[in-house]
Amino acid sequence: MLDLIQPIYSPCYGKVENILDNESYHIYEWEKLFLIREKNGSVKEIRVGVSGLVTTQNVKENQNETPNTVLAKIKEDLFITGSD
Repeated sequence: MLDLIQPIYSPCYGKVENILDNESYHIYEWEKLFLIREKNGSVKEIRVGVSGLVTTQNVKENQNETPNTVLAKIKEDLFITGSD
């Protein structure tokens, strides 16, 4: 079976304020992964529509990042899950 590794990119310019998962941590669809403080002061919650294992954590708290920054990589588990 083919492993699907999905990179999670930052959607904005800012600073990583909080990392809510760890490497080797299993995440679920739409779970909060990161909080990023944008340059205008607002905080953006980073969520993704996949579930799986965090294989790589590429940033640290208080690190500046751009929309080209890969925050983490997730190995999708491809389980079908439901949500409200």
